[in-house]
Amino acid sequence: MEYNLYCDESCHIQHDGNDIMVIGGVFCPKSKAKKINKEIRRIKEKYKIGPFAEVKWHKVSNNKLDFYKELIEYFFSTEDLRFRCVIAPEKKKLNLEKYSLTYNEWYYRIYYLLLKEIVSVDSEYYIYMDIKDTKGGEKVKKLKEVLNNLLYAFYSDVVKNVQLVRSDEIEIMQLSDILIGAVSYINRDLNVTSNGKNEIINLILEKTGQGLKYTTSPKIFHNKFDIFRWKPRND
Repeated sequence: MEYNLYCDESCHIQHDGNDIMVIGGVFCPKSKAKKINKEIRRIKEKYKIGPFAEVKWHKVSNNKLDFYKELIEYFFSTEDLRFRCVIAPEKKKLNLEKYSLTYNEWYYRIYYLLLKEIVSVDSEYYIYMDIKDTKGGEKVKKLKEVLNNLLYAFYSDVVKNVQLVRSDEIEIMQLSDILIGAVSYINRDLNVTSNGKNEIINLILEKTGQGLKYTTSPKIFHNKFDIFRWKPRND
């Protein structure tokens, strides 16, 4: 089986003033990606959003709330779509020197925690990452190196490609941004006032039957919306 994995991240810069980083991705069978992108485009057109207009978490507002709700409903009703993310808290307290790590090395280890529960040796994966800055090429090269080291001989057989893409050209990437944004928002405790973003979060909570701040419990894990909360060692 071949899968497309659309990865994105929130608060991933080391000194960005945020104490929590979220890395995640939406994935689906490669053969279904084109159909899913078209269906999301049709939802956008229904709400008079240009088919090639980019939708993102920071754009969620009361004005287009019905659109974002329908998008979330679409994700949970579409069997071929799945989501996984890793929450990395206490970013400001990282004692990287003790473990002879750079921030970037730690960042890629968190990325590995995201991928290791998605990647299976009996399937093939095409990983797409959103272009965010001029260091994107370096990021792809390093991620390939990390995966190669950690997956060993399986890497070349399992991960077929890692490439940068423009999120405004791929609807599933935009969906990934929205889901990651929701997890990041609630973990940064920004949901203290009533607004459209809180309604989207409440809808996700209703659909998953789980909190968005903790590792998904095996008792309610439904292979649809998976969260892993990384815990730093106590130094």
